[in-house]
Amino acid sequence: MKILFKARASAVGGRAGHASLDDGSLSLDIAMPGTGRKGVSPEQLFAIGYAACFDNAVLHLARLKKIPLTSSKTSAEVGLGQTEGGGFALDIDLYVEIGGLPLDQAEALVAEAHKICPYSNATRGNIDVRLHVTAI
Repeated sequence: MKILFKARASAVGGRAGHASLDDGSLSLDIAMPGTGRKGVSPEQLFAIGYAACFDNAVLHLARLKKIPLTSSKTSAEVGLGQTEGGGFALDIDLYVEIGGLPLDQAEALVAEAHKICPYSNATRGNIDVRLHVTAI
């Protein structure tokens, strides 16, 4: 695989610590939801990354196929749960709003985006990802 970009981040203190990108462009406190500590959870950061990446996959395909979208918005909902074996796993719902297409075409575009998005490829087979498509 030809690597196009790499990012490196470091964390100290786990879910009650601090994380930053090694290039200095982002630095933030990490906190468990419900603890009252200011900060974001790793799941929130994953949701932001997945939403941005997936929306870009939709826009990329629309450009390649010359599909005239009027808008695209992706929201990622990332849950953390405990498995039967006592470990932990993620659960993901992607909500994609497509403007300018009938629902069947919007669903086809989103399904194809799910095949090329790096986050979708990374999660496929080990995290349940559900797609919800709305044509607006």
